[in-house]
Amino acid sequence: MIVIPDLLDAGELARVQQALAAADWVDGTVTAGAQSALAKRNSQLAEDSAEARALGGIVLEALARTPLFVAAALPLKVYPPLFNRYAGGDAFGDHVDSAVRIQRGSDFRVRSDLSATVFLVDPDSYDGGELVVDGRAIKLPAGHMILYPAGSLHHVTPVTRGARLASFFWIQSMVRDAGARALLLELDGTIQRLGAERGQGDAEIVRLTGIYHNLLRRWAEA
Repeated sequence: MIVIPDLLDAGELARVQQALAAADWVDGTVTAGAQSALAKRNSQLAEDSAEARALGGIVLEALARTPLFVAAALPLKVYPPLFNRYAGGDAFGDHVDSAVRIQRGSDFRVRSDLSATVFLVDPDSYDGGELVVDGRAIKLPAGHMILYPAGSLHHVTPVTRGARLASFFWIQSMVRDAGARALLLELDGTIQRLGAERGQGDAEIVRLTGIYHNLLRRWAEA
């Protein structure tokens, strides 16, 4: 799991929160599989609504400018971001995300290598609502994102006060294997740290960068 802090800045958060406060919500089971629908109790923006498309665009722009997301996910395709709301005891029981997500009304599909949740409200404004992934509870500040393997068993605990708002979506990585992605992320981080100390023109930094790209070339599906 990787936390990406401040994916959305204060201005973007304000725009998203204002739009969600006036939004029309539908039953969240519309995007759940048959098994997940039995465990899911929340609301979400209609996937094909103008609000969802506009707000999703804000999230996608933020992802594109965030080096940690690009390095960690090595994204090939990103499912258009969705938005949900948990309140009044809403929860989502244990489940594993579907392996392939197909956008309604289109032939766009994503193999879900990674799942992402962007928290959109102050964690002190609601009780409960923790995202629990493989036993680890996650409740982040507004604007922060958690990135985790889509095959993980996870759930959202009941929200007993206030409302939990979030964006959620899936990523198909250029590198399918999670272990290979982790190695590339570690190598990339090492290159960046050494580059800051020695300068990117240092001969060893150049060599390590070549190793990184040759490993990516070996593992990438593009």
